[in-house]
Amino acid sequence: MAAMVVGALLLGGLALQTFSPEQFEDENAQGARSAQRVAEALNAALAAADNPQQTLNAFATSLRAPAAIAFVPSGADWQGAASDTYRGSVPAWFTALLQIPELGSSHPVAIRTAHVGDIVFRPDLSAEILEKWVGFLAIAGSSAALMLLAGLSAYFTTGSALRPLEQLGAGLTRMRNGVYDAAIPLAGPPEIRKSCAEANELAATLKRLSRDNRDLLRKLVAVQDDERRELARELHDELGPLLFAIRANATALSDPEAEGPPEPGSPAHGILAATEALQQANRRVLEGLSPVYIAELGLAASVQALLRNAQSQAPNLQVESRIDHRLNDLDGLLAQTTYRVIQEGVTNVLRHANATEMDVTATVNEDQIEIEISDDGIGLPQDLTFGRGLTGMHERARALDGDLQLCREQGKTIVRCGLPLDHHDAQ
Repeated sequence: MAAMVVGALLLGGLALQTFSPEQFEDENAQGARSAQRVAEALNAALAAADNPQQTLNAFATSLRAPAAIAFVPSGADWQGAASDTYRGSVPAWFTALLQIPELGSSHPVAIRTAHVGDIVFRPDLSAEILEKWVGFLAIAGSSAALMLLAGLSAYFTTGSALRPLEQLGAGLTRMRNGVYDAAIPLAGPPEIRKSCAEANELAATLKRLSRDNRDLLRKLVAVQDDERRELARELHDELGPLLFAIRANATALSDPEAEGPPEPGSPAHGILAATEALQQANRRVLEGLSPVYIAELGLAASVQALLRNAQSQAPNLQVESRIDHRLNDLDGLLAQTTYRVIQEGVTNVLRHANATEMDVTATVNEDQIEIEISDDGIGLPQDLTFGRGLTGMHERARALDGDLQLCREQGKTIVRCGLPLDHHDAQ
């Protein structure tokens, strides 16, 4: 808009510079002719007068007041430049821009053959220059006003179109971030309103698909837990008695007269050692497949048992915990997911962190469960990719509309998980 105003001013100045000289000449041509006629009449009067000097003095006295036509005695200094006779408050740069031509003229006056002076024409251009200055200001002001109105009109017109576009962009950003509930207002031109309506329909579709996906994940997690429990039950019911039988038969094969366990190096001792290792492995597998403590002891006590087991596996690891007793009120898939997230986080610390301190927190905060496992270990690799454990944690959290974060803060590796309580449903 400023460039357009400057352009209008430049065009106005160019027009004034081009046409003003000719206008000044046309407007003052009559004055120049009048000065010539006055000089002719004066010369005729002096030629016919008995006392021409007295006649000349009387004529000069009558022209003493400032006027465009004046008598200048011979030898007096006179310049005919219009700028010398211009009087006014118009800026000098504007007067120079007009390029005022030489408009003054002189006509000799003689008594008999002696040159006694001149009748000069000295136009006062103040009024004409002021008129052009006022016109220039009017053109500049009207141009600026029109440009301002055009700019304001464009601003409000563009704003009425940009505001719906901004709302559409914000809505698409929310959709990208997984927020589908906030509808985009239908505003602006028809094309933008149509795009907003289609975006709202897309949000509704994505919301439905996201809900169906979470429902499917929840069912998959529940099915996986059921399969693990079934497999754990079969291992416990089938493999446990067989291992006990092997242990008993190995004891029976040893020397019946010997007191105590079989001697090291004997076949019976080897069978008993292998059986003991198989039983310990079976217990670890059963604990990983289905933690039986949740139903028997409650979630809080089960998590404490898990941490004591971790402490026994890593004696040099200092374990701090803050477990909310209200976790015992949970059951079903939510309790299983809470336990699994803590279990996988603790397992990762034991296997990969090489840490000396581990802090485990699990609290019920208003409408969600907040879980945090932190350690002072070696940190996260640059090319970290989720393995089966982290992937399983993430899927379990998503299945319950929760979120899982893995980050490094203040020299500690932190796993954070939030699980909403509104999905507390036993499955």
